[in-house]
Amino acid sequence: METVQSIKQRLSIIGNDAGLNRAVEKAVRVAPTDISVLVTGESGVGKESIPKIIHQLSHRKHGKYIAVNCGAIPEGTIDSELFGHEKGAFTGATQTRSGYFEVADGGTIFLDEVGELPPTTQVRLLRVLENGEFIKVGSSSVQKTNVRIVAATNVNMFEAIEKEKFREDLYYRLSTIEIHLPALRKRKNDIHLLFRKFASDFALKYKMPTIRLEDNAVPALIDYRWSGNIRQLRNVAEQISVLESSRMIDLNTLQTYLPTMGSNLPSVLGKDKPQSDFSTEREILYKVLFDMKGDLNDLKKLTMELMQNDNIDDFQKNNESLIQKIYNKEESQTIEKETEVFSLPTKTEKNHPIEYVESNQGDYPYVDAIEAEEETLSLHDKELELIKKSLDRHKGKRKLAADELGISERTLYRKIKQYDL
Repeated sequence: METVQSIKQRLSIIGNDAGLNRAVEKAVRVAPTDISVLVTGESGVGKESIPKIIHQLSHRKHGKYIAVNCGAIPEGTIDSELFGHEKGAFTGATQTRSGYFEVADGGTIFLDEVGELPPTTQVRLLRVLENGEFIKVGSSSVQKTNVRIVAATNVNMFEAIEKEKFREDLYYRLSTIEIHLPALRKRKNDIHLLFRKFASDFALKYKMPTIRLEDNAVPALIDYRWSGNIRQLRNVAEQISVLESSRMIDLNTLQTYLPTMGSNLPSVLGKDKPQSDFSTEREILYKVLFDMKGDLNDLKKLTMELMQNDNIDDFQKNNESLIQKIYNKEESQTIEKETEVFSLPTKTEKNHPIEYVESNQGDYPYVDAIEAEEETLSLHDKELELIKKSLDRHKGKRKLAADELGISERTLYRKIKQYDL
């Protein structure tokens, strides 16, 4: 069996981190078997290296090795890509096509971003893992395949299972052995080593001297967060190699290529972050609800005291500020409408119904409290009253009155004849 170091040299895997060495060691040990493997880790950590190790050290090394990016294939065509299709199975299927599982029979398939598979494809893949069977799109005959599946994902699979975006049974079929690759920020001793390797590669590629970091720039490179991991580090090394005329890179020059959003410093979430429109609307809604709650409490207080107090004059005097508060709020809400003034009557007998009648005599409107007759509950009388009021308001114009009453002009005309108005 080959050693971890020899495998790393053969596949140009740079680094001496313990987590990286453990991942490579697990890949070497599992390679001779046909066990399904799931490679996990953030985007850009180099997950594609693990299935290559497994394939090259397995008895399938002379078979085909096919890498499939599941997230890059449209949902409507991924079944056809993986399992093939028959001629005429769908629009554009002008001939029969073999899928990856048929082509890679006897070899290895690497399913990158397997967490992006649609639900229907997950069911098909589960059948392949269970008994090696699949059916082409548009076909009814079952075919057999003998492939080893190595999958990789950068998503949290348990969260995806909870949200029902990924099948739990498929996850356990894929992750018989799980190999995790650590993020670059957890491999601090490897960061400068990787940068020097990339700088050397790009110097050969573009036929120019190799860039080097000054001593003051190395700590900044190591302490940077590298949210894009090895892929981001490689891009930075290539940018500096191509764009900088000086081959010695100081701290200030390096920092221009490191986005501030990738800082390794702890951040305070929500302090200076602009609020979304949804958050603003939610706060406004909360404020309105709290105001309504306060108004209801005020009204409940007034109602209870009014029920317990026989003397209206004393009640109004003791609660003058609270009554004025409610009055002002009601007035502000109807500022664009016709002024309606509500206040408590000065004198009335206990338990008598009160009718508020607006009066515009003098300079200021006021409200008189009078005893009202018991209200009639007849629909006929109410309908007649409303029609009269509407006609009076619109000076006999039936169309306007009908619109206000919410009925057709023809119905209103029939009602006028019926009630002899």
